[in-house]
Amino acid sequence: MQRKNKILFWFFAVLFISAVMFAIFYYQEQQGRANIYEKITDENRTGEQVPETPESEEPLQKEEPEPTGKPIEIPIDFEALQAEYPDIYAWIRIPDTNVDYPIVQSVRDQEYYLDHTIEGKEGLPGSIYTQNLNKKDFSDKNTVIYGHNMKDGTMFGGLHQYMDPSYMHAHPIIYIYTSKHIYQYQVFAAVTYDNRHILQSYDFNDDGQYQEYLDSLYGVRNLKSYIDTDVDVTTENRIITLSTCNGNSEQRFLVEAVLISEE
Repeated sequence: MQRKNKILFWFFAVLFISAVMFAIFYYQEQQGRANIYEKITDENRTGEQVPETPESEEPLQKEEPEPTGKPIEIPIDFEALQAEYPDIYAWIRIPDTNVDYPIVQSVRDQEYYLDHTIEGKEGLPGSIYTQNLNKKDFSDKNTVIYGHNMKDGTMFGGLHQYMDPSYMHAHPIIYIYTSKHIYQYQVFAAVTYDNRHILQSYDFNDDGQYQEYLDSLYGVRNLKSYIDTDVDVTTENRIITLSTCNGNSEQRFLVEAVLISEE
């Protein structure tokens, strides 16, 4: 009996040690894959001054860009990035948050960057990406941007904080940079949504279907959502949808923002 107990003890001890070793190895591998984002983000922090968020909670006014004759200063070195990572076509930045990443799109595989980094390494954290159902110039009525809900708050792991109205009002602006333009969006909704494929479920070029989508956002009734009804959004506007997982295979968490400025 004692011999049997010893065998069981060592069996479970080896099993436990193996599990711990695997967890450490996996964590180190994941950290190694994530390091590329820290590296290129540091390289592209130019110290530019981001416009301060107004202290007032009044919704920001959409402003038409005034022609100045001066070239737009893009704070991202896209030429250098694309020389090494050709699928990078934009950059997303939300001031005072962890969201500060390149955006990629694969022409071959819609889901490639779900589980590949920008340098092609397989596994988490994947990449911030769009599918080729969206154009790369952000001219679509709705551009859907995907990212993992990482437990350490990286990638799109911090988006769930937008369920808190005070957080949304403190972090209302999302910047999208391309090699030619700077797009400024105002967040108007954070919604726990179902897992339908948004771009295949709605034709955003059809005003009726676009309105149906907006109505579906405003119609959500759960505690894990918040809508800022003071921000006016119509089918005339262009929006972005930041989509991440919700810990439930039947749901997605969406942060919605409307274009308010384009340079």
